[in-house]
Amino acid sequence: MAETKEASANVTVTVSSDPCRGTCEIKPNNANTTSSPATAPPPESAMRPSAPPPPFLTAPPPSRPPSSASDQNAVSPPYNVAQAKPGSSTAYPTRIITDHSSTRHNIIVGALIGSAIVLVLIFVIIFFSLKRKNRLRNTVVLWKKDKKNENIKAFLRSHDLLMPKQYSYWEIKKMTNTFMEKLGEGGFGGVYKGKLSDGRLVAVKLLNDSKSNGEDFINEVSSISRTSHVNIVSLIGFCYKPKRVLIYEYMRNGSLDKLIYNQGASSKYCQLEWNMLYQISIDIARGLEYLHRGCNTRILHFDIKPHNILLDENFCAKISDFGLAKLCKKNQSTVSMVGARGTRGYIAPEVCSNHFGRVSYKSDVYSYGMMVLEMVGRRKNIDLEVSQMSKIYFPHYIYKQIEVGHDLHLDGIKNEEDKEIAKKMILVSLWCIQTNPSDRPSMTGVIEMLEGRLQSLFFPPNPFVSSPTTSP
Repeated sequence: MAETKEASANVTVTVSSDPCRGTCEIKPNNANTTSSPATAPPPESAMRPSAPPPPFLTAPPPSRPPSSASDQNAVSPPYNVAQAKPGSSTAYPTRIITDHSSTRHNIIVGALIGSAIVLVLIFVIIFFSLKRKNRLRNTVVLWKKDKKNENIKAFLRSHDLLMPKQYSYWEIKKMTNTFMEKLGEGGFGGVYKGKLSDGRLVAVKLLNDSKSNGEDFINEVSSISRTSHVNIVSLIGFCYKPKRVLIYEYMRNGSLDKLIYNQGASSKYCQLEWNMLYQISIDIARGLEYLHRGCNTRILHFDIKPHNILLDENFCAKISDFGLAKLCKKNQSTVSMVGARGTRGYIAPEVCSNHFGRVSYKSDVYSYGMMVLEMVGRRKNIDLEVSQMSKIYFPHYIYKQIEVGHDLHLDGIKNEEDKEIAKKMILVSLWCIQTNPSDRPSMTGVIEMLEGRLQSLFFPPNPFVSSPTTSP
């Protein structure tokens, strides 16, 4: 180890640079050991060592805190060699302290912000994808509706002079107060009460959205637009886009089914019960006769039933709902059909199977007969809730009652006149529901029987034992 020696006149100072020894020796010169004790002590400056103190006696300088984010994020080695001060012969190692908690916080915040941005981008992509998909779907739906309406447009162009007034859908919503009051529900849609600008009340029929090409709409418009009869409901107007709507004259007393299945609705009904039913049956027969013979084109209704018979304020009956109607030439006795049409319980056998004959206007005669029997019995023709098994099928039961001469036990019969009316209606109905179409009368014959004398009517054959036939 190097040693530093410094001599003065009386004292020799020896300082060791070894940090382990760390000694400082002060020795008097030999020459001066005998000097007088009165000699003054050496000055303080003479005793201070000229070399710097050892490192372990010196505290490290304080580290400077980072002044910016860049300084915080900088990665530094844990140790660095400090620059030596001017005039200093030794450099001391120093340790730089880094703030790890602040760095970890910044990383977490950055990750959260990045995740949020990614989620927002995903949401935006999904939103616009769904919006585009809905737009395409709506376009396809509108295109399909336009394709369905092509037949209607062509039909309206070819029958422009015969068509009733066409309304916009906005006008339809206005006259019905956005379909507020519902009058009933049919096989093709709901019926709502409306009011025209001139104050007239109307029945607005909103057709169901169907997969057909508008055949039901065309059937109804083309059929009724060709008619003008007191016993056929009047078509006032229509709308075919975006929804198909038909506007009829308003019938204050509703449909016939409410009248015959809900007896005793009013005192007037009870007093005129059988007279009223008899007149209603004649009104319907006249309406059907007009459809079969009175129009330029013969119209087969194919859905005659109590629900499709409307009654005005005077209980005048009008035939409605021509959605299943079929038009044919007046000299055409039969028609061809693909599949059965009508309502179960009123459909003629030949409509379901050609083994019973050819389909013709006689099919409407069959439906008419089944309907009049329900008017007579005040019940459905098939009723499983009756007390006696024999009464389940009313046409068969009433035929047996007349055949053996038993009392009919019908509601509302007060005198002989009522009894005669009831029996006449029953006999005419049984003629109408013969299995063989050729055994049924025409509607002209039905009117003649209803308006004629009871004694002139023949007892019909049993309609439930006839064999199938292929005769028209």
